[in-house]
Amino acid sequence: MTGGAVLESLRTECPVPARISPHADRVQEWLVGQLHRHGLPVDAAARTRLAEAGFARYAARLYPAATEADLRVLSLLFTWFFLVDDACDGPARFTSDQIRRLRDGVLAVLRDGPRARHPAFTGPLRRLLVQAWREPRRRMPVRWRVRFADAVGHHLHGVRREAAAKEAGRRPGVAEYVALRRATSAAYVSYPLVEFVTGRPLPDPVYHHPRLRRLADLGNDLLSWYNDIASLERDRATAGGHNLVLALATEHGVDPEAAVDLAAARWRETMREFVALRAAVPSFGPGLDEAVTDHLDGVAAAVRGTIEWTLESARYPTGPVSPATRGG
Repeated sequence: MTGGAVLESLRTECPVPARISPHADRVQEWLVGQLHRHGLPVDAAARTRLAEAGFARYAARLYPAATEADLRVLSLLFTWFFLVDDACDGPARFTSDQIRRLRDGVLAVLRDGPRARHPAFTGPLRRLLVQAWREPRRRMPVRWRVRFADAVGHHLHGVRREAAAKEAGRRPGVAEYVALRRATSAAYVSYPLVEFVTGRPLPDPVYHHPRLRRLADLGNDLLSWYNDIASLERDRATAGGHNLVLALATEHGVDPEAAVDLAAARWRETMREFVALRAAVPSFGPGLDEAVTDHLDGVAAAVRGTIEWTLESARYPTGPVSPATRGG
């Protein structure tokens, strides 16, 4: 089965319903207009790339209940992460040492506030993050801000480790790759933002409960592996083996086309575990169950939202597809 056929098959099999905010397209138009304000590229080609990538629509799929104002904040954050991803994994990508220094500068802003300065983190990327972080920092309690900053630090540390492996020409095995991909995907960054949207941050013991953490891992795997199948052709040339399909191909001694089916089988098995575990999450009491349900729904929305966005975004060879077939 071809990669495109596998992607459509997995999409059909995903039991999570597709949802999208009614503010999605309006915020997407607003987002494109933010380029000039932050000193980012403003030529017609750059505007077209941003519009066709659909970062606001991605945020709108993960947080369909967000207000329009909050969706703007989320869209800025998503755009920032993708711009960082491009800087760390593009043709003129940062070195692992540059990524380490970038991480230090980013964490200074998230932990110490907009006045925090670091020589490795300046210019448009810094201005964009400062704006995007302003509202979450104002509204959310310290424990939540620490949790979010820790998730960003974990993500950028994973990005640095992947860059170091590529510099060394070292291709990961499947187990190593899966663990690293959980960091580089930024899914763990997206989960706390559910609490920003709802205004109900979970206590740390609940957020880090073993069953919720396992669900977070499984949701991360599902969205990451789907993305890996969609990115396979690009990753064959640029990823140095950092793609589930490529890692499986090496470990099983098969060509990448056959490994696509192995990745799909792994995805289906993981989805079955995800569905069963989600249905078995215990009650945490009447004061917490609604917030826990919001969190679980957010993890599920990240899986389905990534599927839908992958198929409509121009960042991937699968997209964009017509509105009639893109799930909202």
